[in-house]
Amino acid sequence: MNKVLLMGRLTKEPEVRYSKGPEPLAVAKYTLAVNRRFKHQGEPEVDFINCVAFGKLGEFAEKYLKKGQLISIVGRLQVSSWNDQNGQKRWSTDVVVEEQYFAESNKNTQSTSKAENIQADFYPIDESIEDEGLPF
Repeated sequence: MNKVLLMGRLTKEPEVRYSKGPEPLAVAKYTLAVNRRFKHQGEPEVDFINCVAFGKLGEFAEKYLKKGQLISIVGRLQVSSWNDQNGQKRWSTDVVVEEQYFAESNKNTQSTSKAENIQADFYPIDESIEDEGLPF
């Protein structure tokens, strides 16, 4: 089984390109800064995880995801290898995004109870959203 669950902040705006062909496919690449569970000398340690989202997920990332935003993703780990211009073997490990979620409540929304705050912290991203805007 190959399943990855991550929650972190975007280190920069997603970089989106479109494939060539009769039906261009969006390919969004972004990096998540994910805090490790333990701190080192009182400072949190962070892993920077490369992620790639294809198709509608890529289009959504381009339109709605911003630097610094806390998101949660579900995906799979993919390892790629190639030879660079000098003939050296290179490796890349990425998470291929299968689901994306907002992991922060909307700044304009104010909840009154702890239970409401917990439920308000996750918003599933509807891949079928075109130009209607966000569901909240």
